[in-house]
Amino acid sequence: MEPSGDEVLILADYYKCDFRFFISNKKVTSFEQTDFLFRKYGTELSKADRWAIQEVLFLAENEAFLTEKLGEEYTSFLISKVGNNYKNHGISASVKLREHLNYKDKEIPLNIFKDFRSIGIRVYRRKLENSSISGLYIKHPVAGKCILINYSEDMFRQRFTAAHEAAHSMLDNEDDVIVSFVKWEKSDLSEIRANTFASHYLLPRSFIRAIPNVSRWDKEKVLHWSLKLNVNTETLAISLMSDKLIDREMVKIIRSVKIPKELKDDPELRGLSPKGEERKRLLLEKGLSTHYVSLCMEAYRKNIITASRMAEMLLLNEEELRDIMSIYGVNIDYGG
Repeated sequence: MEPSGDEVLILADYYKCDFRFFISNKKVTSFEQTDFLFRKYGTELSKADRWAIQEVLFLAENEAFLTEKLGEEYTSFLISKVGNNYKNHGISASVKLREHLNYKDKEIPLNIFKDFRSIGIRVYRRKLENSSISGLYIKHPVAGKCILINYSEDMFRQRFTAAHEAAHSMLDNEDDVIVSFVKWEKSDLSEIRANTFASHYLLPRSFIRAIPNVSRWDKEKVLHWSLKLNVNTETLAISLMSDKLIDREMVKIIRSVKIPKELKDDPELRGLSPKGEERKRLLLEKGLSTHYVSLCMEAYRKNIITASRMAEMLLLNEEELRDIMSIYGVNIDYGG
């Protein structure tokens, strides 16, 4: 027996997918990617993490719809891989993307989530139960390149993971799904390439080489530069060592410095009251970035979507929507 129209909508809402999937065998959905993902990484993904990924792909499809309706445009960035040296691929891509985004030679990128969104990558931060997963890249059939960063990681690690997953989306775009683990096989050239890109994008070597007296740092200096550069000491040590600016003893000193979590600034939580910060943090844990929420609000203001549809897109009920929108100073009207 075929489901009724209302039952189709209920199923679409439950599975967080386009309702046309249930009425046409021609409609491509994210199910193909998630089916492959869950089969390949089934033992590493809990039920909660599977649902988190499914919801993020639901957000990605919503975002594709919203950007089209609102006329949002992104700059196109394509990178070609020359030769077989994977590290050189990563370095070249980092240099060319920095040039594309008009970064100065020694300028440090601080809001890399904004950087990657500007070239059309859908970026989501979502809390996952499995702490061994840093992030993943999925090629969505509708939304295109999507990356998910594990929000359970500290802020500086999230920045590195975002750059790492962005590299996969640019340099491994022949793959539909890639999951990045905290511990990975050192022979995996794709992971080496993504790490190299992240390291060089976050820490341009022209800047690194200009830092004074790196071979004689004390722990106070290590803390100062890690905070200034928005990277963990592990990343900083590897970058300095790869350019032969420090010896192994200094590597140990740098790695031994632990940065307090509260000192790691989140670009999406700046300028908020403690209550507002807590509410917004809960949104980020669910994958709801300021960028995505702003798209939903703009579409609501322009009557592209209703308040009920906005609540659905934000994974909220109507009461929660009123509460959250108060952070942004938006009044919700369910009567129109």
